[in-house]
Amino acid sequence: MGSVSLPKPIRHKKLNSFIAGNPFVTDEELARMFNVSVQTIRLDRLEMGIPELRERTKQYAENSYAKVKSLAGREIIGDLIDLELEKSGLSLLEITGDMVFERNRIARGHILFAQANSLAVAIVDAEVALTGVARVSFERPISLGERIVAKAVINSKSGNKYNISVTSKSGAEVVFKGKFRVFAVDLEEGVKIENRG
Repeated sequence: MGSVSLPKPIRHKKLNSFIAGNPFVTDEELARMFNVSVQTIRLDRLEMGIPELRERTKQYAENSYAKVKSLAGREIIGDLIDLELEKSGLSLLEITGDMVFERNRIARGHILFAQANSLAVAIVDAEVALTGVARVSFERPISLGERIVAKAVINSKSGNKYNISVTSKSGAEVVFKGKFRVFAVDLEEGVKIENRG
């Protein structure tokens, strides 16, 4: 946005538009972007009636958790932000101290995997959904304090077999990719997972 701060009415208009397209942006990121103090951003949000990040996340999450059939809310790693069963989903995970190695403050790989895997399972419209195959790649190390947004999309479905891709980003940078084969299971018929094809 440049080194000169914008007049307040213009800043408000741009701020509103930017938050609408990027609801998980922090006040600190907005302050840097608009070349103003964090306090100015907080005052702008208050004047405009835009809730803080935590409240925005909570509002998105409340609508999404109610739709999930295959997992209990506490079984999803990260905050479920958006969910369209049989199509796609989004989750947000802030990397905290209990998720990183003590020595280097880098996130443990299983944390990113768990976020992606639980999101892939959550978008399947079934009482029981299980991962049969996962192919993942970690694009770069993730550090304490980063916020990871994972997006899962169902690419194809054949019978009870779903092929789902998950892409996780920190900001605009892809940090994790995964392809999951998830099976909807009817427990009355018994657990039958066929991994061929």
